[in-house]
Amino acid sequence: MAIGQKGAEFLMMSRLRDAEAGDVNALFELGVTYSTGNGGTDVDLVEAHKWFNLAALNGCTRAQACRAEISIEMTAREIAEAQKSARAWLAMTGRSSARAAA
Repeated sequence: MAIGQKGAEFLMMSRLRDAEAGDVNALFELGVTYSTGNGGTDVDLVEAHKWFNLAALNGCTRAQACRAEISIEMTAREIAEAQKSARAWLAMTGRSSARAAA
């Protein structure tokens, strides 16, 4: 089981590196990971919304649909938290968007 955990950690770190490099697919996959709990990750709709939002800002229509779908299950406060987190990620990575984490 330790090998499986190490593999899951490697995959998550790889996705995060790719996301930081601007890979839209990695942003989307992070949203999927957090919305479904894949790879041993706990389901976290705030994190999922953040990653779907970032992917959507980069033109990913699948992410727009997923973000809308999980938003139904979230409170307004959780959505605001996800948006704030997305803006912080954009600032941290030096990426900006005119629509900054809408």
